[in-house]
Order: sequence, then structure tokens, then C-alpha cells
Amino acid sequence: QVLLQESGPGLVKPSQTLSLACTVSGRSLTTNSYYWGWIRQPPRKGLEWMGIITYRGSTYYSPSLRSRISISRDTSKNQFTLQLNSVTPEDTAVYYCAHGSTPLDYDYWGQGTQVTVSS
Repeated sequence: QVLLQESGPGLVKPSQTLSLACTVSGRSLTTNSYYWGWIRQPPRKGLEWMGIITYRGSTYYSPSLRSRISISRDTSKNQFTLQLNSVTPEDTAVYYCAHGSTPLDYDYWGQGTQVTVSS
């Protein structure tokens, strides 16, 4: 079983950088042919795919976020991170990290963490 746990601040000021970490247990980030994603759900809206990092360390981002997003990993900690720059209140959402055997199909999810962007 793969377990994922998001961590990071729950409140971020506008124009600052949102940083979240996802700590993984039960499978290495480098295990062949698996993908690690970030997905968010704003209030009263559906899920929004943000981006992934592959088992090889390659990254792919949503076109709408590409100018502001970065996903990286620390294989020594088996952890991958999300950074979203220049946040606005529209970035307020529950943020999830997830594991999948394809880039867009996820079978294990973290519990989610609420991030509010407000001054």
C-alpha cells in the first residue's frame, strides 16, 4: 500500500509562494513507471490537475499554471514538493498529492490539505 501525506502552511499571503511537501511511504519515487501528481480543489469547484513528476524526475505542468508552478523531489526523503508562485485568493483550495500508474489516473491519494490565500 502506498501512503501519501501532504504538509505545509495552511495560510499564505497574496503574492507569496505556496510550498507543500508530500511524504511517501510504501513505494519509492523512483520505482519504474509510476507518476506523482498534485491536484487541487477550490471551494465549490471540481478537481484541477496541476502537474506531475515522473519516476525519472521529469515534470509536466498544467498550461494554465506553467508560469507559476514547480514540482521537485528529494529522493533521500522519498518526498516531492509543490511550489506555486505569486499566489492570489483564487489559489485557495484543498491540495492533494497522489500516485498513479499513468500520468492522469491516480489510485492513491493523500488526505488533502487546506491552503487559504489571504492577507
